[in-house]
Amino acid sequence: MSAYDKVLLARAKGRATGLTYVEAIFDDFIELHGDRRFSDDPAIVGGIACLNGEPVTVIAMEKGGDMKDKVRRNFGSPNPEGYRKALRLMKQAEKFHRPVVCFVDTSGAFCGLGAEERGQGQAIAENLVEMMDLQTPVISILIGEGGSGGALALAVADQVWILENAVYSVISPEGCASILWKDAKKVKEAAECLKLTAQDMEKLGVVERVIPEEKDFGLIYDRIKTALLETLPDLQTLPADELLQRRYERFRKF
Repeated sequence: MSAYDKVLLARAKGRATGLTYVEAIFDDFIELHGDRRFSDDPAIVGGIACLNGEPVTVIAMEKGGDMKDKVRRNFGSPNPEGYRKALRLMKQAEKFHRPVVCFVDTSGAFCGLGAEERGQGQAIAENLVEMMDLQTPVISILIGEGGSGGALALAVADQVWILENAVYSVISPEGCASILWKDAKKVKEAAECLKLTAQDMEKLGVVERVIPEEKDFGLIYDRIKTALLETLPDLQTLPADELLQRRYERFRKF
């Protein structure tokens, strides 16, 4: 399967979205809203839930189901208030010693005029800085598209996992082809050059785990839940200074 075939699979209609993972893997999810500065961004859903009875903070990028929902959620492209809401919830998790689990699925942060006026770049940058020093475990899971800084703003984590047919890249293949060759028809070549597949990510050491996919998404939910139950307790037992040092070293090695 070519890299661009993987891109098409990551974008495929009917693929499970972030909120679906939250509802399938966790119990008693309570959604929390707003960034306390401007508004609530439906493209990022977050709140408190239980994983086998233990409280966790979960944050998910949500592309939406039907067309009306997709429009309401801006097709999963967050505004700055979405990133600020996510950071607010992560800081709350740190205060109450809850681990954080993020589900990443976006073609990129929204680049509209309003988003820029409200500080899109600053919101993303603040997340990168604050997540690096967050004194509670963070696991981020790429479930579809992982596009540029818009995805990285929820992926500064102790471990990053990726689904078998998800992708993670500094830019979309279409954007890359347009910039490098001024030719959108070279999108397949761009996808190969970007090394954006899950297998590329594992080979480069950017992710710790590739989660196999099945037609039955229920099996994928079970695999993620099992992996979380195996991994989170070990991360939670680490002293804060060791947790932060390991996280720092994880990114420095790139």
